Amino acid sequence: MKREIKFSLVFRDMWQSAGKYVPTVDQLTRVAPAIIEMGCFARVETNGGGFEQVNLLFGENPNKAVREWTKPFHEAGIQTHMLDRALNGLRMSPVPDDVRQLFYQVKKAQGTDIARTFCGLNDVRNIAPSIKYAKAAGMISQCSLCITHSPIHTVDYYTKMAMELIELGADEICIKDMAGIGRPHSLGQIVANIKAKHPEIPVQYHSHAGPGFNVASILEVCNAGCDYIDVGMEPLSWGTGHADLLTVQAMLKDAGYKVPEINMEAYMKVRSLIQEFMDDFLGLYISPKNRLMNSLLIGPGLPGGMMGSLMSDLEKNLETINKSNIKNNKPLMSQDQLLIKLFDEVAYVWPRVGYPPLVTPFSQYVKNLALMNVMQMEKGKARWSMIADDIWDMILGKAGRLPGPLAPEIIEKAKAEGRKFFEGNPQDNYPDALDKYRKLMNEKQWETGEDDEELFEYAMHPAQYEAYRSGKAKVEFKADVAKRKAEKQAAAQPADTPSPAAPASVTMAMPTTPQVMTVDVNGQAYKVTVAFGDTANTAPAETQAATAATSAPATAPAGAGKEVLSPLEGKFFLVKGASDTPVKVGDVVKEGDVLCYVEAMKTYNAVRAEFGGTVTAICLASGDAVSEDDVLMTIQ
Repeated sequence: MKREIKFSLVFRDMWQSAGKYVPTVDQLTRVAPAIIEMGCFARVETNGGGFEQVNLLFGENPNKAVREWTKPFHEAGIQTHMLDRALNGLRMSPVPDDVRQLFYQVKKAQGTDIARTFCGLNDVRNIAPSIKYAKAAGMISQCSLCITHSPIHTVDYYTKMAMELIELGADEICIKDMAGIGRPHSLGQIVANIKAKHPEIPVQYHSHAGPGFNVASILEVCNAGCDYIDVGMEPLSWGTGHADLLTVQAMLKDAGYKVPEINMEAYMKVRSLIQEFMDDFLGLYISPKNRLMNSLLIGPGLPGGMMGSLMSDLEKNLETINKSNIKNNKPLMSQDQLLIKLFDEVAYVWPRVGYPPLVTPFSQYVKNLALMNVMQMEKGKARWSMIADDIWDMILGKAGRLPGPLAPEIIEKAKAEGRKFFEGNPQDNYPDALDKYRKLMNEKQWETGEDDEELFEYAMHPAQYEAYRSGKAKVEFKADVAKRKAEKQAAAQPADTPSPAAPASVTMAMPTTPQVMTVDVNGQAYKVTVAFGDTANTAPAETQAATAATSAPATAPAGAGKEVLSPLEGKFFLVKGASDTPVKVGDVVKEGDVLCYVEAMKTYNAVRAEFGGTVTAICLASGDAVSEDDVLMTIQ
């Protein structure tokens, strides 16, 4: 009998690799006892990544969810771990240093044992503070090597990175093969190199099934000395998800390793509960295509965790392209044709922007840049004609050091636009912010919470937290679920069957004036006034009726001013961050000034003035959905 291999159930990632949401806290606490009863898991991934934001989008408190979800595993002696994005914390954008420090204190207090930290650029400078803060809070610091396949990302590259992280104090190393494109032999070499120098350091392997390498990779890393293997389970294994527990256990048992036995009766309980949760509402956000494995993913190397959003993006952008094709008497494009164009463009874009590892958020940035290039070129415009601000931050070094050099065409474009490259420590760009959020919470009469967990949540996710506190998030989430259920029911009916009347909340247009309604918040009913635009500061729902006020879009006399059109489909915002000053009616703007933003595919795309003048009208409220060529504002 060979040594023991332990399993970790990546329950959070199972869901987020499949669709948009994870189960609610009530569902999580129902499934936890059955997971424990399975008797085969040393660890369970409980939170991190998008978990906090998902709960806020439900209109629920993520701090309550983490505490209740981790508690039964602690009592059973099972370690809990979470995913941490280093400089980006739990979001897509960089986080102030003091918020990062509070992050680990809060999560340890809530019951999370292990912080799995990764930098999307593999920049060790961004990971170093997380090691220090996690260990100071009493957490195990597990640091990740984000695996991708390129001429730069060699066995020596990853071995050197692992040694640097261990020297900085990392307790464990995670081989994070987020796209499942790590080649088995090379991954085995990386693990063997780590174990040769540091046999005492536990190594955990995380992979996605996607292109089909990962079962072979699991065997290779175990042969090289890996200690823990991340697994999924039916009905959310394979495809964009992970190798299934049953397959991995059988393979390793046959190879002579000591592996835990599985209580199959409990396995079936968990499997049934997962299916029940999908049937309830979570399946409404899961594409059936995400269960498929696809070797086409070997080329672009895009990760399993983003393929669900990718297919959604493709549907929207295909519609835009085909509208343009109809106007210009060009043949319509199929989704498969667009997918291949996208994959080809990713292969073109990726090396030219410095080979960032294709992991959150940089996988989204590379994909979005490639998709935008395809969109623009299909409409007869130039490649690189639209690059979002977030992507520019990556290119310019504000998020960390890129692994490879930039192409001359990118450098020239940056210089032509007057953009400056950054060579310093990325954290220096983001000053401390906790005092600011304490002050805001005091003004709103909001408690900072046990262990300052509410302060942390507000500082980490300001916009989503305000929407949660106002009740707006819960209203919008329930309306979206109702709409999707009605659409699914209508699609399932025979063509000649009259459709039943949809609920009023589904068929009504989004209200343009504040609506008074009763909202259930954590089992307590509150009467709230909800508007569907910018929200003003509100007092807490716990102490009074929450009000989300919106200012009506300013209007201009007919024909007054030139129209500023949306360059793409998404959501309209006047500002990108809380510190930005929005453009107002009456402001004088110059050519090149930022007027507003369109948030699409998790990036903020600045809309700049093509001519100078006075803003005569702002035609939308922040948060409004826009289609390409919708009028955003007018300038005279």
